[in-house]
Amino acid sequence: MASAATGSLIGLALGDALGYPTEFQDVRAIEARYGPWREMALPDPAYVTDDTQMTIALGLGLRKAVASAGGVRGLDAAHLVPPVREKYVEWWRSPDNNRAPGNTCLTACRLLADAARPWAEASRTGSKGCGANMRVAPVGLMPQLSSEQRSGAAQLQSALTHGHPTALAAGDLTAYAVHMLTQGARPQELTGLLRSYAVGSRTAYRADWLGDLWRHAQDPGPEHFIARGWDDCLGALDRLDAALRAPDPEADPCLATGAGWIAEEALATGLLCFLLFPTEPLTALRRAACSSGDSDSIACLAGAFAGAHLGAGAWPEEWAGRIEYRDQLVGLGKVWDV
Repeated sequence: MASAATGSLIGLALGDALGYPTEFQDVRAIEARYGPWREMALPDPAYVTDDTQMTIALGLGLRKAVASAGGVRGLDAAHLVPPVREKYVEWWRSPDNNRAPGNTCLTACRLLADAARPWAEASRTGSKGCGANMRVAPVGLMPQLSSEQRSGAAQLQSALTHGHPTALAAGDLTAYAVHMLTQGARPQELTGLLRSYAVGSRTAYRADWLGDLWRHAQDPGPEHFIARGWDDCLGALDRLDAALRAPDPEADPCLATGAGWIAEEALATGLLCFLLFPTEPLTALRRAACSSGDSDSIACLAGAFAGAHLGAGAWPEEWAGRIEYRDQLVGLGKVWDV
């Protein structure tokens, strides 16, 4: 897709904005306030949350890391950590960081602001919140990364804040899903691709990217540490497959695949909303936003998947033209669109 990166980033922000005012409400309350879910309108102004803000921070950090590495081929952990850490801390310090950010991100970024502190000591290895993967789309969108680089970068960007193995695995899977959709993977084959990827990655601890992060948890070894995360994600994929075998587009998606506060559930429920409506991107966003869980993050992920699949043309200008941070999102997308 020639415009997959722009489409994914704009879709991510649109889902975020649509779900921002509905978070923490059940479906009945959302429909009572905003009308039937299939007719939900984009708020005006279309403000986003920390999901989009941190996506931009990661995108800018990733772009700077590639430049310092002399190109994509040279990207490794040593080049990735300093600029992404810097951008995460800038986000933490920003006066615009007032969109109900998660405690894990706030705590970890406060610790990352101490330049003398090794990043692994700032990582919250007990947290698998969806902050790990709601921002990871830029890793999946960057062209020419090797599979090892994509996996390592996706896990490391998560680990800077959310160091739980499930957060790492869910971040990796989310970036892989975005990447595969940009490469033309069909929606109906996506869950099978993700399952195969998870099984193949189950005991692969990426020490060249994560260092000794596993030692900050309570596992007997690195393989045991990372396998816990992939097993959680495989369980989430099981629930997703079950929901797709008997799809109910009118039901709250959180009832089938989880409320999305944790990373593997955000992935599964975001995918469910996208896969229920693979050719109707606005309907997918509306279904995700009209849900009882972490609606902005679920819709954010659904939009990232839909935009990666359908490109920038998926989004009507009357929506895309007024999304907050539009210029920054389009600027990043143009760099990565091929």
